[in-house]
Amino acid sequence: MTAERLPLGPLMLDVVGTALTEDDRRRLLHPLVGGVILFARNYESPTQVAELTRAIHALRTPPLLIAVDHEGGRVQRFRAGFTALPPLRAIGALWDTQPQTAKRLARDAGYVLAAELRAVGVDFSFAPVLDLDYGASGVIGDRAFHRHPQAVAELAHALMLGMAEAGMNAVGKHFPGHGFVAADSHTDVPVDERDLADLEFADLIPFRQLIDLGLAGIMPAHVIYPRVDDRPAGFSRRWLHELLRGRYGFEGAIFSDDLAMEGASVAGDVVARAQAALAAGCDMALLCNRPDLAETLLARLAWQPHAVSLIRLARMHGRPHPPDRTTLHESGRYVQAVHRLAGLGQADADLALDDPTDYLGKRGTT
Repeated sequence: MTAERLPLGPLMLDVVGTALTEDDRRRLLHPLVGGVILFARNYESPTQVAELTRAIHALRTPPLLIAVDHEGGRVQRFRAGFTALPPLRAIGALWDTQPQTAKRLARDAGYVLAAELRAVGVDFSFAPVLDLDYGASGVIGDRAFHRHPQAVAELAHALMLGMAEAGMNAVGKHFPGHGFVAADSHTDVPVDERDLADLEFADLIPFRQLIDLGLAGIMPAHVIYPRVDDRPAGFSRRWLHELLRGRYGFEGAIFSDDLAMEGASVAGDVVARAQAALAAGCDMALLCNRPDLAETLLARLAWQPHAVSLIRLARMHGRPHPPDRTTLHESGRYVQAVHRLAGLGQADADLALDDPTDYLGKRGTT
């Protein structure tokens, strides 16, 4: 089969199962589509998911971007055959007494995360979480490194460097910070009443430092900060264009959070949500776990991507890494990193996975 020549569109969709269906192929060949996000339901084994990513990449030229939420701890879509990565909080817990060890482990975690995903054809993960661990947000919780901005910035930078070693760009989330509010944007519309100065002296510090250090992607939060703008950050031109692009100088790709989440509902129906996200400054809008809404969006969305968006998105393709898992598993760098990470935070991760209220593996990206 000859790959169809199509520029990357502004939408990222998902697929139904462990292999492409005809409906999947039809949707992924639509000019508005530019990427695919994979979930646990798309995974059976490393061999199977590598075949799935090959099939997706073979559909089009340039190939569609393939992403996954693979952070470690309770948010790790691929498990059997992959290293069980610690939740970020477990690495952050070492920061107070052993900051250099914590940074080394963060870099190891980033390397293993990215190397294993690149070996099966995934271009990038929506990681790391840059939110601060205020102890208020259940949906963030142990996905955050630390309460203190500088700890988060330095540990996230180390993790980003590890990902880069393995040929993968990082996507920091959830700009400008989701950790302060208790409401979960999957099921509510969170509101953070702090003003911009408060955010710039706390939650925004990791984002601004990583932007200066070359962060390639950012995902904004479905959170409203009414003292800055009355729209959620992901639909706000003030947040994305004036502040993120203008004041903070971010030149990478902006990916919306899942448009099917309740936090996105204030923007209207699915077409209005996509238009609002793209008009605000997102380069790519995500719609997860709703093939019915995907059909509506593909039929009704009118959007012509800007040339600069195509350049930003093209940079998110994964770079070459060891061509197969055997080569990776024989690598000294990989073996040493896995050994150092062994057991770190595993008890907490197991408890989180056993929690029947934990639906992060079942819902859209966040």
